[in-house]
Amino acid sequence: MSGFPWGAFAVGLGWAAAAALAVMLVTFAFALRKGVHRVVDVAWGIGFAAVAVVTCAAAAATGEGDTGRQTLAGALTVVWGVRLAAHIAWRGRGHGEDPRYDAMLAKAPGSRNLYALRMVYLLQGALVWLVSLPVQAAAYGPGATSLLAWAGAAVWAVGLAFEAVGDAQLARFKADPANRGRLMDRGLWSLTRHPNYFGDFCVWWGLFLVACDAGPGAAAVSVVSPLVMTYLLIGGSGKRLLERHMADRPGWTAYAARTSGFFPRPPRRSA
Repeated sequence: MSGFPWGAFAVGLGWAAAAALAVMLVTFAFALRKGVHRVVDVAWGIGFAAVAVVTCAAAAATGEGDTGRQTLAGALTVVWGVRLAAHIAWRGRGHGEDPRYDAMLAKAPGSRNLYALRMVYLLQGALVWLVSLPVQAAAYGPGATSLLAWAGAAVWAVGLAFEAVGDAQLARFKADPANRGRLMDRGLWSLTRHPNYFGDFCVWWGLFLVACDAGPGAAAVSVVSPLVMTYLLIGGSGKRLLERHMADRPGWTAYAARTSGFFPRPPRRSA
């Protein structure tokens, strides 16, 4: 792990934490004014974009890292985060509080808002800081950008395509009154029950490959990011909880039987 600027990187970790915290505190203040906490979901993507910008600027200011890799890792993270934030904001327009937050805050001991600050905003800020380790490490890694970083960008691009196309297909499907009460099982949704979660998976493993391009030190410090995201997407708050909610929907059992639960593949033929 020699050659990696651990001292400058440690300072950069502090800047990244400050950026994530600032986004969450501003969002909390906005949520109090608006009266709903669902806006924190928009801040998730914005938080990553802010961390990427602050981290790359801090690394460049100290003269550490490769400019090409900083630009690549920062741009990939900002594009992903801004797209996700815009999509969630558009999807949630005109809606009241998210039932998930209503259920959580109904059990709050004492002030609902302070409980939300601790258990939603600060927790998500910490996750943003942790999951963004690949872009942080990539920004400080020595050595010129190589093909490994571009391979990571290609994996990232596959992920972004699955997220963006899957979201667009689902939005068009829901906008058609003829599909009311039906399950989306077309397009990418015929290949995997969760094209957006699979896309997220690819995005963060792709960014990890960009970090690996910065050397073994960067790889070692950032591997926790895709591992945590994989757990959250498959076994945590993603696929597992959503499928528990969807299990009683008409047609779900047949859809789940023929369609992959995560990694895309052609649908199984009916027996």
